[in-house]
Amino acid sequence: MTDSAEPPDGRKPRKRRMNYGEGREALLNAAVRVVARGGLRKLTYRAVAEEAGTTHGLVVHHFGSRDALIEEALAHAIRTSLNTSALEPGTGKVADFSAGVSEMVTADPDIQAFQYELLLEARRRPELLTHLRALYDEYFDATARELSRMLPDGADRSLTRLVFAALDGLVLHQLVFGGPETTDAAIEKLRTLLRLLAAEEHTDSKSEDGPHD
Repeated sequence: MTDSAEPPDGRKPRKRRMNYGEGREALLNAAVRVVARGGLRKLTYRAVAEEAGTTHGLVVHHFGSRDALIEEALAHAIRTSLNTSALEPGTGKVADFSAGVSEMVTADPDIQAFQYELLLEARRRPELLTHLRALYDEYFDATARELSRMLPDGADRSLTRLVFAALDGLVLHQLVFGGPETTDAAIEKLRTLLRLLAAEEHTDSKSEDGPHD
């Protein structure tokens, strides 16, 4: 990205040429920031190019259409969130579950705001729902897999939705009101409930497997 300050002679700084991988990543991050700060109505090729410090033509080259840009930016946002939130640490330990959620919001609030902007926009533009449902299924699936590692009886869809909705609400509240320590305390309470549920299922399982008359 180029420095936003103008040179002393008043000329506009030249746009830096990006290679393919770098350019695509930069443009997706720029699209996320544009939507997070101004809503989906502000998402244009020119706005993204200006935010990324590159040319309008490069945005067109990479994505071809505004809808493709929206879809890929949403997928990018969800992948980033999954990688940084510890929603699925893979350890099966309750203490590790969602350990990085508050840090994720603090480190990159725009990528969270972008997703909520699209969720609200989907109420006005139903064509977004197909993409949102498919991509949010990645969150649900990651949550379900980790719950299945933690709980002897696994997790049905209702429990998965309940746990993910709690985390999603905490992210939204931190995004709006701040207070990562509040998020951390609430997630620890959620872990306590999961520990109790795991212990109850373990006890029930032992009872069922015990000797019978």
